[in-house]
Amino acid sequence: MGLKQALRKLKLHTIGRVDRVDFPELGLYDVPAKIDSGAYTSSIHCESLEAYYESGEHRIAFRLPGSNRLYSAAVYASRRVRNSFGQTAYRYTIKTPVVLFGKEYPVELALTDRSAMKYPVLLGRQLLRNRFIIDVTRINLSFREKSRGSNKKKKN
Repeated sequence: MGLKQALRKLKLHTIGRVDRVDFPELGLYDVPAKIDSGAYTSSIHCESLEAYYESGEHRIAFRLPGSNRLYSAAVYASRRVRNSFGQTAYRYTIKTPVVLFGKEYPVELALTDRSAMKYPVLLGRQLLRNRFIIDVTRINLSFREKSRGSNKKKKN
């Protein structure tokens, strides 16, 4: 059995080192994302974090770069994490679906300042495990599949 057949049997998608992803519940589409098997959690760049309680529910308000909209979501978790520089930081996490290869996957997103990073989204191994295999020589595989589907719809 070849590698492609084995991956199909395991139902693993091949994903490249970067891609463009959708977060439909946040109204975000084609957001550049780095695929990082070295990171456990996934994260998204945001600004102006403000935690609060509403009707007994812990919530977080935040802004995403390039948007004047104030987003609000239930806090899924809040924990101390070690960043890529080895420093410990406190982060709020929300749970929302991410769309890759036309399928929604639940993802825990740490809300953090990624302004010094090239990509506003980082997808870690918590999301990738048992779903994807990474081919570091490829890019935008999910986005290309989505674009091909859009072109087919336009022709009909």
